Amino acid sequence: MATPLTDQEKRKQISIRGIVGVENVAEIKKGFNRHLHFTLVKDRNVATQRDYFFALGHSVRDHLVGRWIRTQQFYYEVDPKRVYYLSLEFYMGRTLANTMVNLGLQNACDEAIYQLGLDIEDLEEMEEDAGLGNGGLGRLAACFLDSMATLGLAAYGYGIRYEYGIFNQKIRGGWQVEEADDWLRHGNPWEKARPEYMLPVHFYGRVTQTSDGPKWVDTQVVLAMPYDTPIPGYMNNTVNTMRLWSARAPNDFNLRDFNVGDYIQAVLDRNLAENISRVLYPNDNFFEGKELRLKQEYFVVAATLQDIIRRFKASKGDGKGMRTSLDSFPEKVAIQLNDTHPAMAIPELMRIFVDIEKLPWEKAWNITQRTFAYTNHTVLPEALERWPVHLMETLLPRHLQIIYEINQKHLDRIAALFPGDFDRLRRMSLIEEEGVKRINMAHLCIVGSHAVNGVAEIHSKIVKDQVFRDFSELEPEKFQNKTNGITPRRWLLLCNAGLAELLAEKIGEDYVKDLSQLKKIGAFVNEETFIRDVAKVKQENKQKFARYLEKEYKVQINPSSLFDVHVKRIHEYKRQLLNCLHVITMYNRIKKFPTKRFVPRTVIIGGKAAPGYHMAKMIIRLITAVADVVNSDPVVGNKLKVIFLENYRVSLAEKVIPATDLSEQISTAGTEASGTGNMKFMLNGALTIGTMDGANVEMAEEAGEENLFIFGMRVEDVEALDKKGYVAKDYCDKLPELKQVMDQIKSGYFSPKEPDLFKDIVDMLLHHDRFKVFADYEAYVKCQDKVSELYQNPKEWTKMVIKNIAAAGKFSSDRTIKEYARDIWGVEPTDLKIPPPSEPREGGSVK
Repeated sequence: MATPLTDQEKRKQISIRGIVGVENVAEIKKGFNRHLHFTLVKDRNVATQRDYFFALGHSVRDHLVGRWIRTQQFYYEVDPKRVYYLSLEFYMGRTLANTMVNLGLQNACDEAIYQLGLDIEDLEEMEEDAGLGNGGLGRLAACFLDSMATLGLAAYGYGIRYEYGIFNQKIRGGWQVEEADDWLRHGNPWEKARPEYMLPVHFYGRVTQTSDGPKWVDTQVVLAMPYDTPIPGYMNNTVNTMRLWSARAPNDFNLRDFNVGDYIQAVLDRNLAENISRVLYPNDNFFEGKELRLKQEYFVVAATLQDIIRRFKASKGDGKGMRTSLDSFPEKVAIQLNDTHPAMAIPELMRIFVDIEKLPWEKAWNITQRTFAYTNHTVLPEALERWPVHLMETLLPRHLQIIYEINQKHLDRIAALFPGDFDRLRRMSLIEEEGVKRINMAHLCIVGSHAVNGVAEIHSKIVKDQVFRDFSELEPEKFQNKTNGITPRRWLLLCNAGLAELLAEKIGEDYVKDLSQLKKIGAFVNEETFIRDVAKVKQENKQKFARYLEKEYKVQINPSSLFDVHVKRIHEYKRQLLNCLHVITMYNRIKKFPTKRFVPRTVIIGGKAAPGYHMAKMIIRLITAVADVVNSDPVVGNKLKVIFLENYRVSLAEKVIPATDLSEQISTAGTEASGTGNMKFMLNGALTIGTMDGANVEMAEEAGEENLFIFGMRVEDVEALDKKGYVAKDYCDKLPELKQVMDQIKSGYFSPKEPDLFKDIVDMLLHHDRFKVFADYEAYVKCQDKVSELYQNPKEWTKMVIKNIAAAGKFSSDRTIKEYARDIWGVEPTDLKIPPPSEPREGGSVK
């Protein structure tokens, strides 16, 4: 039998990682040594692993620069319609490996680093994640940037360069503790500061009426400094830009005032202005109405719109140089609002058009509506942004006036269409009058946009028929669906090279840019060697991850056990508690029948809880408590292990997802807008246990419901149960296993030193569980039994895996972006390959 290949040898074989040209390798080694010497000012005697990472990072970046400059030149020449993706979050993760993949440099870099006596994987591990997002919404933005570049769209991501990203999670004594994520401590080799494009942003002040119209005066100014990060498309020489803004105090900050003496204090107070871009708010699906957050939202919007308008005016236009008329603005600019977080862009663009550019209101409003589109990401009421009017009045007085005027014209229209229907006016107003007066930002987005979309078919239907029903009755054509997707570059080629190569051997390499081609592998579902190869790749990934867990957590993992994985933000609606109840049920069964055959499992649960979300933190504490009991019980042995995966983040997802057998997607039907982790698991050869929620519905449609483990209430069942009234106790009385589990948690079986530690969880589950955990418990446990049964037949399990991979094509973000481009932005994706920097620029190809 042949000796197994090392990771190094395996990576060398792989064709879709690019060709190993001798000149390529030599060039990378030369660049590496040059940067080590001139950029890092080190030699091999004193250089650290981090120095080597930076040297490689800079060498790889060198290969981006020519393409980046040329792409932007090309856009200036051709003047295509630009797409602007506005988001408060871009959850990018690491950049090095992704850049190597998209430039086809991976093999060359591998070989070069190997020849230099280093291990490329060790260097990749030195890179910090750019954790500028909380979860799905921020990661979706990152996948979209990759797809827009790969499809050759003239697209820009705009956001905030947070100095501190999502907190690092530590588990201490079973509890989550947060640490600041100082991700820029060692510098960021991928960004380029652009101080020459610094822009002013105004806050506070007052509005005066002048003969020339309203003027916003006496404002405080904060400067927005742009930092550009290159976004390479896959093997097409396109490099787009993500521009993130950082807050800077102007040099006369607090010094132009009459505070004559205290120069030192004035300089120290610059921090107050610069705090705007200090830290990412760590809430997922929850609105926290803090002044600093509203400042962040307006800051990104105000800087971005100035930049967009500058670029619009400076572009070639009709060939006569500067554009002066704004009439063609919507033909040249599309702005996508990623949730309501950048909603202030709507009144800000109106302010620029009306107050500064002196457009008449109606014309300004027409241009604004045709420019903006809004993506809704959640139907949870606690997540909807509703800003207090008094806060807006202080911080952005002119914008409040503009919002009032937008609302007045909006309500006039509805009153004309539905005379006397005052309840409809109240429901549809941008201003909520109950209690503290608030601005409903979703209503502002709907009224100010030409398109509104949900992110999976079931979610878009709920948005249309329930959440914004009044609006969709008025303008049904405005409401669309755009089912989310993931980039197959990061989520297959980069994280699962073994599977990517196996697929390429079977169906060629084109699937990387056209994931729908994966359906061709369905033809091999009964081929013995292919079944064996797919199972082998999964087993290798599991062994590698098991080694990682043993190194990091000092736990012995059985790599042949079923890897049951539940990773996502910790939230009641995502029902990590349901998983936890099943774990305790399995534990109880093992204890009751210790000699009975049991299909071994490693249950892996990971995710961050918002620091202020008490119940989510208690859920983590329960999981860690259950893990302690289960993992130390000699009767259980290696039949069942429970691991809480600390500090789940993009770079950890890239490790755990390829090693997963079973993907947990178990939200209450009607609560998860789409989910994208579900798609990553499907593409990487895991089977899904899930409810008919979010994109699970479409995954079941694509693969066949019989090829997923679907259980539990559908949306209609949840609605019916709401009507009838959900009584948790009834389920406990009816289900002895559930009652036993609840008695154990309540009595302190898992917390003997603090018997009532989990009182709040028990109380919630029994008396005010909005997400009906008990109602799905029985169906979930039965479904899990079916999972174990199938896992005992490796061949049938793997055949189902192959069917799932073959059906995953729809869930590429390339498909999603093509739909946005054609249905919302009015742009066409292009296969055009910009000539690489090595080729001369003459000829018509670049014009």
